[in-house]
Amino acid sequence: MRCGRWTNSPAPPPSFPLAIVRVLLAKVKLPRLALRPLPWSVAFGIWFITLWLLSGRPAVNPPLPMDFPTDKVLHFGYFFGGAGLLSAALLLQRRLLISWSSLHLIVICLLFFTGALDEWHQSWYPFRTGNDAGDLSADFCGALIGTFVFRMVQPLVFPQFPAKP
Repeated sequence: MRCGRWTNSPAPPPSFPLAIVRVLLAKVKLPRLALRPLPWSVAFGIWFITLWLLSGRPAVNPPLPMDFPTDKVLHFGYFFGGAGLLSAALLLQRRLLISWSSLHLIVICLLFFTGALDEWHQSWYPFRTGNDAGDLSADFCGALIGTFVFRMVQPLVFPQFPAKP
């Protein structure tokens, strides 16, 4: 017989970062407003307007070739955050009882088309590199990974609003 903390437990021990997040979130109580879809929808609207305004600014200098693709990292991070906001807004809609696969598909498709619209919008401004497949794939990857991270974190943040399996 083995001795240990998780010997009789059927589930494996939680990963270290997830355990830290679980402990921190257990001490924090979300305000009631954060449990409604409206603030998340408004935050996503602000996210979209900010994206539109940032991509509509003409570049001051022509883009320089970079060794490290900072632009792709920024696209990935921005759409990663957008995926979290849109996922929370859709999950908290009490009238929308959708499965996780449907939620992933809706969020990824909407953000992919948002990224394509952003690239098209950039193509109309001087010194902007619009219609860039690399930017669009960074947007897609950010949305894809953002929805899956939201799925992992959702039971910790919104335990009273489970999505259907």
